[in-house]
Amino acid sequence: MSTRVFDTLPDEAAAPVVRTGYGDVRGRREGAIGVWRGIPYAASAGGKNRFRRPQPAEPWDGVRDCLEFGDVAPQSAGFVPVDSGLQVGDDCLWLNVWAPVTSSEEPRPVMVWLHGGAFCLGTAAQAIYDGRRLAETGNLIVVSVNYRLGALGFLDLSSLGAEFTPNLGLHDQIAALEWVRDNIAAFGGDPDNVTLFGESSGAGCVTALMTSPRTEGLFHRAIAQSPPATTVFGQERAAVVADRYLEILELPRERAEELLDMPIERMVAAAGILLDEVPSREPGRLAAAPVVDGDLLPAYPSERFQQGLSHHIPLIIGTNKDEASLFRVFRSPIMPVTPDAVNAMLREVSGQHPGMSPERIAEIASAYGNISTPRAALDMSTDAAFRMPAHWVASAHSAHSPTWMYRFDHATPMLKAARVGAGHATELPYVFGTFGSFDHDPTFWLGGRKAAQEISGRIMRRWVAFAGHSVPAALDGSKHWPPYWAGKRTTLVIDAVDRVLDDPDRDRNSVWGDQVVGFF
Repeated sequence: MSTRVFDTLPDEAAAPVVRTGYGDVRGRREGAIGVWRGIPYAASAGGKNRFRRPQPAEPWDGVRDCLEFGDVAPQSAGFVPVDSGLQVGDDCLWLNVWAPVTSSEEPRPVMVWLHGGAFCLGTAAQAIYDGRRLAETGNLIVVSVNYRLGALGFLDLSSLGAEFTPNLGLHDQIAALEWVRDNIAAFGGDPDNVTLFGESSGAGCVTALMTSPRTEGLFHRAIAQSPPATTVFGQERAAVVADRYLEILELPRERAEELLDMPIERMVAAAGILLDEVPSREPGRLAAAPVVDGDLLPAYPSERFQQGLSHHIPLIIGTNKDEASLFRVFRSPIMPVTPDAVNAMLREVSGQHPGMSPERIAEIASAYGNISTPRAALDMSTDAAFRMPAHWVASAHSAHSPTWMYRFDHATPMLKAARVGAGHATELPYVFGTFGSFDHDPTFWLGGRKAAQEISGRIMRRWVAFAGHSVPAALDGSKHWPPYWAGKRTTLVIDAVDRVLDDPDRDRNSVWGDQVVGFF
């Protein structure tokens, strides 16, 4: 039983304390917002729990200080910026809460955030995800979730023995949603008014969870920012990757159980090799991703959407105009960004889909001009990984539930000069209002801060209006945003001036068509 106690404190500067189902937690007051960091929603994922579904946290006596972030999930070094002061470790199943400390007669809406990072990088401790401004803007509660990644969260090792559970990262996220259901009322939140939102692989988790029977009723709206919605694999393919992981570790299959107590540093190092190797050898694929396990995910989410089996809830979904550019800048193998890599991806897709003949591939490629040029390759990669999966999801989901589509086009002068444009993840500080969250943020070296802040205000107001009332109306005179449906593909183009366009990428949408194309 959770109890709200902090709004009765006589001293406005006093540290807010809330009673959760596991024990009392003390946060810190930051203006009108109370902040709790590192609240455990499950037990440590170390020791015997390494490959188990999340287990209940151990209750505690007294008041637990929740002022610092918990462990970052074990991961290899990558281009996702993580504060060097954070600790990597097994005790990584925790969440953060930002909640207004003033009392309210009505329970407040709740927004639950899943961070991105290609299913193998990142943490809810990243400064860019600070939820205080979003909570202030919407007078609501923001929760951000830390969960297992890479080999420990999204590398399906279940083919190696019954000790290994697939989709552990998704199971962690579900456990966090159950914690929200059971405890958020103590923070003033409404457990019957929860919006699940995420970006990149976090958004891919959102779309996957929208098709899982296990999550029915745990969230009531969804926002998917740049979701790789077709990046979900079958267990046959996952078994091949698991065997390769053992090869890198030089571990015979009959000794796979040694993974249960192997030093985590060795596992992470081998996973780093694997996570780079797979997309380098097979452009467009990832080593670690959700899998169709017949349980949590009974079928490919893309199929479930097209069969009308996604949860019947309102959805905002969209992508950034220049998704692939960031991967070119960082020379990351996660996405194919060169003409050779994009052509290799197309050949692989053609071999997997009976309807995707070389002639059909050539027809799609014709919509991009000369596919051997870097610009055309980037556009093709953006569409295959993010934009078309978002449209396939939106077209199917809009047949039964309110759906809104956006395209984020804005880029500061510096990002334009750097040829990043509206690259992958560049919308994040606009959603959270966290410009300047890096020590040396180059975003505004050539100006553009005022325009960016105005755009950020509009986005935050739309997101919180959606969380509160299921309609993304900014209520500040901003452009009306009509719902999406497959016949018109109405899209809000977010820029210095928002525009509403019907099918702004008509030529490319038409040539791809309605057949879902992805790796399986």
